[in-house]
Amino acid sequence: MKKITLIIPVVAVLLSGCSGMNTTQQRTLSGGAIGAAAGAGITAIAGANPIWGAVGGAAVGAVSGYVYDQYEKSKANHNNSNNQKTKPAATTTKPAATTN
Repeated sequence: MKKITLIIPVVAVLLSGCSGMNTTQQRTLSGGAIGAAAGAGITAIAGANPIWGAVGGAAVGAVSGYVYDQYEKSKANHNNSNNQKTKPAATTTKPAATTN
């Protein structure tokens, strides 16, 4: 029980440090964390040392998170450039002068 009461504040402090990250940093960190957990789990099930699985998984996950971020950004840029091409040009016409 003492470990849980110690872990919760530590995790809260670590997560609060992530609040000012941009999307690239968030996706890279998330990929690394997911990869570390998956790598540790897979190597533990396979009977190997989970630490090495976590290290390898974190590396692969971080790279994957970064690549995914770059893909999402290029997709957004592509969509923005297509939207700008299809929008009609804004016309500025003056109202006709009326005579009374």
